[in-house]
Amino acid sequence: MKYKDYYNDDYIVDFSHKLQAVMPDFDEKTFTGELIGRMEDKELFSRLDCIVDAMQKSMAGDYSQNIESFFHMLGPQLQQPEGMFNLGWWLWPAGRYVERCGNENWSLSLAFVKELTKRFTGEFAVRPLLKEHPQEVMDELIQWTLDENVHVRRLASEGVRIRLPWSKKLYTALDEFERYTVLLTNLKDDPEKFVQKSVGNNLNDLYKEAPEKADFIISQWRRAGQSKAQEWIIKHGMRNQNKR
Repeated sequence: MKYKDYYNDDYIVDFSHKLQAVMPDFDEKTFTGELIGRMEDKELFSRLDCIVDAMQKSMAGDYSQNIESFFHMLGPQLQQPEGMFNLGWWLWPAGRYVERCGNENWSLSLAFVKELTKRFTGEFAVRPLLKEHPQEVMDELIQWTLDENVHVRRLASEGVRIRLPWSKKLYTALDEFERYTVLLTNLKDDPEKFVQKSVGNNLNDLYKEAPEKADFIISQWRRAGQSKAQEWIIKHGMRNQNKR
């Protein structure tokens, strides 16, 4: 099944019930009427945007109030590192809503994304927050690198990637390079491959934009000592350099 086909009429009905359960004033009739039978010709992100359009027509206008309600909808946390890409797809429109409107209350949005990523990826939702509040959000992401939850640590890295797939380039890593270096350094010995891969992808992105900065980070790491995790991350981050 293609990703887009997950967001079909059955999904719309099920998601509307979930929203109604946490928002007594949610207009389920408007929501389903906007979407059912109207998405077959649309691609993935177009479907997600249509769902968010319908959410905004059907929910209260208070963003913060809506996000507070979303917290109650999330359900149990994932028990495995990679589970977000198997089990959490139903939550993507909630993340897309934050991606669109999150700077109306960026700190609450960030708190929600931290919980969201324990069920589904929040990497897209965090990027507009980074763009508008780079220093404050980077400081929070640095704290996330120390979190016991693997998904939170992984998002701290993945959300700040310069060339995140399916997303516009984000240059906070360059503009806040000192903070960015701290963030990656905190994760350079992470025991989870799920996190290591994200940190390596950060370095790979950085090599494409500012190779001297990537070399600087790696040289700092190597001066401080070595670990298996760190060497795997460096190898993954330099994979395209090595080809050259």
